[in-house]
Amino acid sequence: MKKYRTGMFGGKFLPYHRGHLYCLEQASRLCGKVYQLLLYGGAEEQAILRTLTAKQRSALAPEKRYARMKEAGDRLGNVKTIRIDISACITPDGGEDWEAETPLVLGACGRFDAVFGSEPSYADYFSRAYPWAEYVLVDPERIRYPVSGTMIRAGGEETGQWIV
Repeated sequence: MKKYRTGMFGGKFLPYHRGHLYCLEQASRLCGKVYQLLLYGGAEEQAILRTLTAKQRSALAPEKRYARMKEAGDRLGNVKTIRIDISACITPDGGEDWEAETPLVLGACGRFDAVFGSEPSYADYFSRAYPWAEYVLVDPERIRYPVSGTMIRAGGEETGQWIV
């Protein structure tokens, strides 16, 4: 029997990498159903994309990220991958209103028992946005997969090995 009925795993996934896949696999193992959400078009994403070359931006286009995510989720069998445009959550000062994302997420997948991620600093936000759901940290020290989107975007010879 699964520990959770429904889980949610969301993010920008700039790019979708092996650490993300590992987190999704753990969510799939622990949940009857998992919603994997690509939250694209937000202020943070736009700021990141402005720092990249045209080739890098093309490789990180939302439709390409979504295709990789969907392929990974479909292999697991109990994952539904959804795209959510969060550009409406950009504040007048160019920031991002995370609280405005909550109704978009709930509209896409309804309530869930668990939120999965690797970033401890998101715990406060998730406890406000989804107080009924447990925040399940997966490899927060990044021991299993010592990778982050920031590291991959910075480049280096070994970074390609991490992209899914």
